Amino acid sequence: MTKRSMHRNSLRGVLSALLVLTGATALPVHAGVLSAAAAAQSVTAVPQADVATPTDRLIIKYRSGAAGAASTASTTERSVLHRSAQDVALRAGVQMQLLRVGAFDTHVMKFDRRLPQADVAQIARDIAASDPNVEYAEPDRILHALFTPNDTQYGQQWQYFEATAGLNLPAAWDKSTGTGVVVSVIDTGYRPHADLAANILPGYDFIADTATANDGGGRDSDPKDPGDWITAGECGAGVAAESSSWHGTHVAGTIAAVTNNGSGVAGVAFNAKVVPARVLGKCGGYTSDIAAAIIWASGGTVSGVPANANPARVINMSLGGPGACDTTSQNAITSARSRGTVVVVAAGNSNANASGYSPASCSGVITVAATNRSGGRAYYSNFGALVDVAAPGGDVRTSSANGILSTLNNGATTPGADSFAYYQGTSMATPHVVGVVALMLSKNPSLTPDQVETLLKSSSRAFPATCSQCGAGLVDANAAVDAAGGGVTPPTTTPEVESNNTRATAQAVTKGTTIAGTAGSSSDTDYFSVTVASGTSLTATLTPNSSSDYDLYVYNSSGTQVGLSEKGTGQVDAVTVTNSGASATYYVRVLYYSGGTGATNGKYTLGVN
Repeated sequence: MTKRSMHRNSLRGVLSALLVLTGATALPVHAGVLSAAAAAQSVTAVPQADVATPTDRLIIKYRSGAAGAASTASTTERSVLHRSAQDVALRAGVQMQLLRVGAFDTHVMKFDRRLPQADVAQIARDIAASDPNVEYAEPDRILHALFTPNDTQYGQQWQYFEATAGLNLPAAWDKSTGTGVVVSVIDTGYRPHADLAANILPGYDFIADTATANDGGGRDSDPKDPGDWITAGECGAGVAAESSSWHGTHVAGTIAAVTNNGSGVAGVAFNAKVVPARVLGKCGGYTSDIAAAIIWASGGTVSGVPANANPARVINMSLGGPGACDTTSQNAITSARSRGTVVVVAAGNSNANASGYSPASCSGVITVAATNRSGGRAYYSNFGALVDVAAPGGDVRTSSANGILSTLNNGATTPGADSFAYYQGTSMATPHVVGVVALMLSKNPSLTPDQVETLLKSSSRAFPATCSQCGAGLVDANAAVDAAGGGVTPPTTTPEVESNNTRATAQAVTKGTTIAGTAGSSSDTDYFSVTVASGTSLTATLTPNSSSDYDLYVYNSSGTQVGLSEKGTGQVDAVTVTNSGASATYYVRVLYYSGGTGATNGKYTLGVN
């Protein structure tokens, strides 16, 4: 197999925002939008979103055949059976009595007062550990109606709640709303929209070129969007005139629009905060400015720019251009990841392989494809092995209502009044994923960028319609929040076992495993076999040591290559394949290309998820 060239251009030139605008008229601002202060106050009125309600009940399931377990047992038998559990409760400072025998002959026990759910869970564990007759014990949790925002246009945000291709957000909101998480939107800047401004933190304008900036100056501390309209030919011969896009405002609204304020739209992570970094102006934006914004947004140092007082845990880049990932962008992304920042990028809107676009093809990012309202790949969305997941991006060809509704401005050139509008694009899919990542990080702030990516993929759901090469699946907010909080078993680490140099001698592993491998020599190759269920995806992630270049290939059960990644020295290779047939064995291959070998210098890790 021929190794692809890994040389990158250090400067990419001009990037354009990845969106497709609708031709529909923007929706008018709803009368009665709250002031920023009132909106901020209203957002806090979801007291049960992140805190489990205390309970005074516990469920015990005794093993079949235990005396007193069945619903027909006598009072005396039950009294004897419950003695061990009641002793545990007494040691915890509460009295506990049988309330009733429930479904499946479970014993519903009642305490003399309500306790925090975590305390009840501990009592349940102690009960199970103290009595071999207990099959399981668990809190009898108090649940609530799923949170539904009262925003007047929430019903038009189909991508949040529709069963077919929505994000399953209402269930997630009962567990996390993004509290405590800072997101940076690296884009055209923002407008202080009444349905967004309360969630905006101080940002920065990184556009150094005054003509591109279109605001009368270069870099400064004001990231507000003055408009990016162009006249015919202004950005090159044959380039048509365009109105201002207000793109960054639309993206930021999807992530963190003020929610439950009786007006406008809802945001995915509506208690998160947004730090805007302005990098796109007239005709796009320069790679050098974008790289500086990535470093600054994540808490790094940029010469001549004041430090960011609110470093972002997750960055949204709904931007890109043709060409594979350049060195400047890759270095900036690697720098951000070293500070614990998750970087999420749009796959692109060219109906082409994302490997030919940047930053979609950069290592260490979460690359997002777009789906339509049916859950299939949107006609414009890029695709390929480098795509990690997909999310709703909309398709307005038949109706603007099938697009993504968010905050906007109605000015054709310079800023006008607040408005709302439907857009479509991978630019719109990306902030949905960023919002879900914010929900995950709010639930579990200790997650690393790699852990976020792994859990986001493993918790995604199968596509309801055809979405070939769209990554591991359609993002599921509720499952992702559960995974972040421990609902999914973390990957286990296992050593590589030789000899595994052929498919016939491949080392068998399971999904959810991380392999600690070694390139023993310059002729070494390692095979790993994994069973992939029907309708699910396999994602293999190869992380070499910093001085080595090893390549990654995936084969189907017949030995046909179905995926590959051949990135350069020290770069992470990743391949995702979807099994659309019956359950089958796939083979993941690691091949030495250059660099270190042996037990010390030949180390690599391979994640199989």
